[in-house]
Amino acid sequence: MMLLHPSLEMMLEGTKLIKSLSNTYTVAILVCAHIFPNLRGSCALKLPNNATVPGIFVFGDSIVDTGNNNYIPTPCRSNFQPYGRDFPEGKATGRFSDGINPSDIIAQAFGVKKFVPAYLDPSLSINEMLTGVNFASSCSGYLPLTATYKYFSLSLENQLDLFKQYIVKVKAAVGEERALEIVSQSIYVICTGSNDFLYYYETQKSGNMSAFTDSVVNYASGFLKVRLISIC
Repeated sequence: MMLLHPSLEMMLEGTKLIKSLSNTYTVAILVCAHIFPNLRGSCALKLPNNATVPGIFVFGDSIVDTGNNNYIPTPCRSNFQPYGRDFPEGKATGRFSDGINPSDIIAQAFGVKKFVPAYLDPSLSINEMLTGVNFASSCSGYLPLTATYKYFSLSLENQLDLFKQYIVKVKAAVGEERALEIVSQSIYVICTGSNDFLYYYETQKSGNMSAFTDSVVNYASGFLKVRLISIC
């Protein structure tokens, strides 16, 4: 289930990846990292009615994590070579990539920013925060146990707690009205799920895969309907 601003709905009309539930928010939840496979290095997308996107918020796992795991006690990190060899200055930022990752690509596609910073980066400025941040944590999944059973990463619940913290900080910096505008009109990206099935195969080999799959789907649906949307 996804919420979509009318301008984005027009642009993505006919796709199966995004469905419009309401026009209250500009919220595009991109579950697949391959929505914009050919946009690296291209100009920003031109949205109908000259609509603009003020920010981007990212939740998920290593596919979209831009370095949050650098700042928590977990072995699930990528802040060392050869990661980052194609990033500016060859810096290993914590992305599980040789350069940018899908969160950066999506942010660039919507003309928001070049790189989406990790929220836990202590050098993050309030000005950078105003155009969105990344809460994703490598080795996490939809299920809370996926993040904690082995690698001690940030579960989606932990990531939502950070998002709530972010809102408090932004309200204090620019006021409630401006903060609401940013939160309600930004792009939301969620990319996770594969680690849940790694967790299943490592811990529940004799379990019921169909029932487990249903539990992941139900948790994902609940995360979108109840947890994230209620905050926005």
